[in-house]
Amino acid sequence: MIWILKAVVQKTISFLPASQRINYFFQKHITKGVSLSDDWFEDKLIHCNSHFAAVKKYGNQASGIKVFELGTGWFPVVPLGLYLCGADEVMTYDLNSLLRDGNVKATVEKFKTYHKNGKLRQIFNGMDEERLNTLLACEEKTTKKILEKFKIKAIVGDASKTQLPSHSFDLIISNNVFEHIYPEILKNILTEFKRIAKPKGVMSHFIDMSDHFAHLDKKITIYNFLKFSENKWKWIDNSIQPMNRMRIYDYRKTYSDLNIAIAEEKNREGNLAELKRINLAEKFSGQPLEQTAISHSLIISIL
Repeated sequence: MIWILKAVVQKTISFLPASQRINYFFQKHITKGVSLSDDWFEDKLIHCNSHFAAVKKYGNQASGIKVFELGTGWFPVVPLGLYLCGADEVMTYDLNSLLRDGNVKATVEKFKTYHKNGKLRQIFNGMDEERLNTLLACEEKTTKKILEKFKIKAIVGDASKTQLPSHSFDLIISNNVFEHIYPEILKNILTEFKRIAKPKGVMSHFIDMSDHFAHLDKKITIYNFLKFSENKWKWIDNSIQPMNRMRIYDYRKTYSDLNIAIAEEKNREGNLAELKRINLAEKFSGQPLEQTAISHSLIISIL
């Protein structure tokens, strides 16, 4: 099966020197996982809308805000979108350096294309016209100059130990990143977020709880990885694209343990019929199926 082949390849790559560079080549040229597709771009614009709506609803201010993003990724769609919304500064943090000049330039051009065909205004709310014109006029070609132009700072480092000043950020966000962080590390990161957030700062996190191998292999369901015991999963999982397999009740408990109140939780129900066809591992079998089936969530909280 395709997912098994990908798992074997990524597991092998994870043990090699320069594993991130090798994985980039593998995903870009073999699995085609590194591409700025219309669907992916539009999804990230919707994420940006939701993040900004959260800070306007729950935060102390809706303009001039400072944003911390966990997980920079290959294409800085959300940071550019937040710039258009009026963010004063976006600091995007990642454990690895993933940005490439060509990808960053392609992101700017994607915004221009969507503006030209009218889709940008259809999908994306609350743009500052002056900032939009600045983006449309941008001809910079390097990552450094593009990020500087749009008040974005990309930092490579451990988000659980940022060494940033306390009470610095109005909004802390992530986009399908939490599912790649193991539980104890996630607790440390959320603890750090509590420290660097301003009083009544807002957190807004999208979480994709599906089996990511199913994104490539349509012969398995998004619940396929829930059939493996912890020991078996350790042999399958890898450090290139780890999956913690946490379900919505695990995230709720993590927030509760850290005394982080959830203001809003927006869940995608998932497919209960598909889940019932999986012989669940003991770790998941004792939980309510409706909760285990939830595949995506947006968790908003006030710090």
